[in-house]
Amino acid sequence: MRRLAFLLIFGLGGAALLGGLGIWQVQRLAWKEAIIDEIDAAILADPVALPETPDPARDAYLPVQVTGTLGAGYLRVLVSKKQVGAGYRIIRPMLHDTGPLLVDLGFVSVADAGGLSIEEGPPVTITGNLQWPQETDSFTPPPDTDKNIWFARDVSAMADALNTRPVLVVRRDVPFPDSPLTAMPVDTSAIPNDHLQYAITWFSLAAIWVAMTAFFLRRGSAANRI
Repeated sequence: MRRLAFLLIFGLGGAALLGGLGIWQVQRLAWKEAIIDEIDAAILADPVALPETPDPARDAYLPVQVTGTLGAGYLRVLVSKKQVGAGYRIIRPMLHDTGPLLVDLGFVSVADAGGLSIEEGPPVTITGNLQWPQETDSFTPPPDTDKNIWFARDVSAMADALNTRPVLVVRRDVPFPDSPLTAMPVDTSAIPNDHLQYAITWFSLAAIWVAMTAFFLRRGSAANRI
């Protein structure tokens, strides 16, 4: 009987622990969804004037409208887009009243990249969001400067390359005159949110634990009757 009592207590304790971890992940899911909803609302808010000294923590995703002259230089960031394939994000410098900055004008396929105009032109107005994307890690290759191909948006390094401030405005999905570029605006799709899968895993383990406990209790009871 002691053995059966131990199995019962051990089984109930394990199931409670695993179930509790599942409930915790459900709570984390609600917390993460609330944060993502808050960020989505901030991204889609009405644009404001660019702060003189944008702050990555305070102004992350801040919607802004900037007017200035695009510089002649540009950088190409190799990316892939669904239903299109390989292409580039085009990063250009903009001369702005608050100082030179970077603008991410959007995506162009490899096939259409040769038709881009990269000359200086009249002032343009761009609506977008500030962003300091964390896209580099120890596995990110360095840029191929000879071919002008970058493998991540490294704002500080790009600012050094184009002689601007480390401030990046990512264009929203609004028309850009006479250009094959399509916007790849800031969104929350890259924010990890796997808490539902984690919750299902913990609840599944709890169910398996209960089933195993019931099996061993039944087996132990049968052995005691022999």
